[in-house]
Amino acid sequence: MFRTVAGLCVLAGAAIAGPVSASLPRCPPAEASDRAPTEPAGPRSAGACRAEGQSRPPGVTPRGYQHLGAGTGGEWAGVSGRMEVVDSSVRPKSYDFVAGRFMVKRDLGGGRIAWLEAGWAETGWASAGRQHIYTFNSDTKTWQFYDQYALKPGDRVWVDLHTDTNGIWQAWLWWNNRWNLLTARKLPIGRTAYVEQYVEVHVDARRSGRVDVPPVTVDNVKLRPAGGGPDQAWRADVATLIGDLTGPLLGGLCLNWMNRYDTWRAGSCRR
Repeated sequence: MFRTVAGLCVLAGAAIAGPVSASLPRCPPAEASDRAPTEPAGPRSAGACRAEGQSRPPGVTPRGYQHLGAGTGGEWAGVSGRMEVVDSSVRPKSYDFVAGRFMVKRDLGGGRIAWLEAGWAETGWASAGRQHIYTFNSDTKTWQFYDQYALKPGDRVWVDLHTDTNGIWQAWLWWNNRWNLLTARKLPIGRTAYVEQYVEVHVDARRSGRVDVPPVTVDNVKLRPAGGGPDQAWRADVATLIGDLTGPLLGGLCLNWMNRYDTWRAGSCRR
């Protein structure tokens, strides 16, 4: 999935679909979680709250994308998992970025794609050198950063993207040992979508150079079945598209499937 972010609009905060967030209190400042999620993400989960984000658009993003990970060959109602946060060599005041993210998407035809993504990112235009929780969607085409979540290299964050029967797609973060709603949007995706899990690297084409990415570990990746029922581990029995991702890739990047496809590591190749 190649993101086009030219001509971005600036929003005051993350757009939240009312039916999902109306009853949720605002998430207070808090420390990172010290245990894994104990129940599925949703407005009825214990202590659920809603986050607020800030827009920091990068302007026109040039070419230079590389995607390490996989996508599903079929449609699902959601995806969740844990991603490690690392400190990359993203250059300040550039259009470099590194992101560890999940995405749900639908091809609408005519070159149009609807999608929602969530995870963590380090960019050259938003507090360079700092990692942020973020979301991005095809409706606003605006990066939303959630700076109330203080990340540091080595952290492992749980992210959940899913929709309920109303077709509103939600992005959740497990923080302070409860689910925090990042955003919820009624996108033209429907009740099921194709799913991606990627470490995404973009190098500013105007400033050629290498962005070093310490290997990012992704694990506990699960898919929510379209027909309901418990989440399913994203394993080899799931129809999966990985493209030509064998051996060292362009830019000295490597992808290692530790357990196809729910546990893996991607980043700069290490000897």
